[in-house]
Amino acid sequence: VSKEQNEKYKTQESVSLDKTVAEYSADRESANAELSAVMEYYGKIKERCIAKPETFEQRTARRAAEIEGLKSALKTLEEETAFVQRGRRAGRRSHAAGFLAAH
Repeated sequence: VSKEQNEKYKTQESVSLDKTVAEYSADRESANAELSAVMEYYGKIKERCIAKPETFEQRTARRAAEIEGLKSALKTLEEETAFVQRGRRAGRRSHAAGFLAAH
């Protein structure tokens, strides 16, 4: 009787362990599928969100464009300043000439 009961319990334990292994295998497959989806999404996000270093040529071109823009802005400011200063001088001269002529 003892030998039969021992065999019966071992069989039940074996069946129980087989079920547990099947459940864990299913859980593992589900977790792997979810991980694959997350990694695929991360790959797409990573391309858009993580800054990639510029090549030397890109940095050089960007800096050259920036310098040209600054030179253009400086030239414009110098021309406007010169125009305003010429206008003030001419205004002063005509005002002085008008003042002297009146007195």
